[in-house]
Amino acid sequence: MKKFRWQLLIIFLTGLIVGVILLLQREGISGPNPTSTPSPISGGIYTEALVGKFLRLNPMLDYYNQADRDINRLLFNSLIKFDSAGMPQPDLATGWNSSDENTRFTFSLRTDVLWHDGTPFTAHDVAYTVQLLKSGNVVIPEHLRQFWSEVNFNLLNDELVEFSLPEAFSPFLDYLSFRILPAHLLGNLDLDGLIDHPFNLAPIGTGPYKFKQLTYKDGLISGVELEANDSYFDGAPFIQDFIFIYYPDVATAYTAFQAGEVDGLAGITPEILPTVLTDVNMNLYSSREPRLSMVLLNLNNDAKAFLKIKDLRRSLMFALNRQTMVDKAMNGQAILAEGPILTGSWAYYNGLTSTQFDPEVARQIIATTGIKPSASGEGLVTEEGVEVTLTLLVQDDPQHRAIAEQIKQNWDAIGVRTTLLVKSYGELVADLQAHSFDAALVDIDLSGTPDPDPYPFWGQAMVQAGQNYSQWDNRTASGYLEQARLTMDMDLRSKLYRNFQVLFQEELPSLPLFYSIFNYGVRNTILDVQIGPIYQAADRFNAVNRWYILTGTNEPTENGATPGN
Repeated sequence: MKKFRWQLLIIFLTGLIVGVILLLQREGISGPNPTSTPSPISGGIYTEALVGKFLRLNPMLDYYNQADRDINRLLFNSLIKFDSAGMPQPDLATGWNSSDENTRFTFSLRTDVLWHDGTPFTAHDVAYTVQLLKSGNVVIPEHLRQFWSEVNFNLLNDELVEFSLPEAFSPFLDYLSFRILPAHLLGNLDLDGLIDHPFNLAPIGTGPYKFKQLTYKDGLISGVELEANDSYFDGAPFIQDFIFIYYPDVATAYTAFQAGEVDGLAGITPEILPTVLTDVNMNLYSSREPRLSMVLLNLNNDAKAFLKIKDLRRSLMFALNRQTMVDKAMNGQAILAEGPILTGSWAYYNGLTSTQFDPEVARQIIATTGIKPSASGEGLVTEEGVEVTLTLLVQDDPQHRAIAEQIKQNWDAIGVRTTLLVKSYGELVADLQAHSFDAALVDIDLSGTPDPDPYPFWGQAMVQAGQNYSQWDNRTASGYLEQARLTMDMDLRSKLYRNFQVLFQEELPSLPLFYSIFNYGVRNTILDVQIGPIYQAADRFNAVNRWYILTGTNEPTENGATPGN
């Protein structure tokens, strides 16, 4: 009843105000002057520091050079793109549908897209690019070569293309984020012919920016200059010139920012972050990186059979002071993880319980398993008299060693004596593949895979033939993941992944630690910069055509309205 009366009061006051305004206008008394509003206008120059070196501006040849990929994001487009939640969105395609039990995908293409030289984009450009992917050339990463060798492609007409798969595979859209090359310029070349082609030094794309020129210093390429594509189908960028300058490391790039040489830099490291946070000239944009740090547990190691005890695994999780790891080893640049799917993804289940650091709870859980203190009181033993000890495999670098030291300290405190085994990255991977470890501190890199499909890491068939290094052999969990791979129904996939995440948290086949943070610094004169959760570093440019530097004024007309742009 109070709400109803309040609404009546608002209506009465609104009517009174409107009546007074009308009366003032009738009496010839002017009311408040309408004000002008600033709005973005075209112009300005943005300069970004890139850590690395120039190789080739060609999206078929940039798999191993992040600096090239960043620039190519502005020059080229793909059939589809992904939003910050990992949902597929149209890019050069206007839409798509699947048929034949999700083994056949048909894409309709935009008809309003021009290459930077004015030539219309058509399905022939898609056909040429797919042909390169299917060529089997070693410049394409092995997993992509294997995947595309099993995909059939049909060019139906200038505006329609079709992909056929040997079996249903809903994460297929992940593989369509490749950047399209112009067939009218390159169509007679294979990948070997592209490697040293002049196109790589002056590319033609369809993206929001066009190649302008390379810059040189001491005879070497020192930067790349781009200019706005005024004919861009998704709206011309406001910023007119986009310049990249190469630097050997982030610290040198930040020094260039302080000197006013550049306006932004990506991948700000923990070493310079404290200084950056006090820089009044820089706005810091932070995003969840596609990287999950975990402790993998080898559940099929006969010498450590106690790891098969679910409650022991739960106690190991409760014993971990993950927040201290984040604060000290990661300088606060990480988000605690509760499962194997990236937070921010459409598939992430927000209802997971947060596991808090509680060594006393860990000890209580251990007591229920039959595991008890050893005779010497210095550790734990199983009912069979086996010592509960673990060797933690860790990569040889300061950050991973610091995290591992914290894990050792936490597990030692509850009686699980832990030894660190420090190895090079290559040696660590070899031990994982051979299943020759007790526990391993790893970073699962999910870069470039917005689809959340966790099957490669946790499916039953991946125990021997894939990356299920923990050897978690759970029929129910694998069933959820298998079914999610077969359906294009996003609601059903979401429910299946929710069920999987709940089961994963109950079973804890491995121990999620945290997701790392990506930091992007931009001068505070660059406006409307927005980034969400990213799936690769170049995603910071997803909305680049909406950034602006200059503003104009939309002057009101005599009746108070503002003219359109």
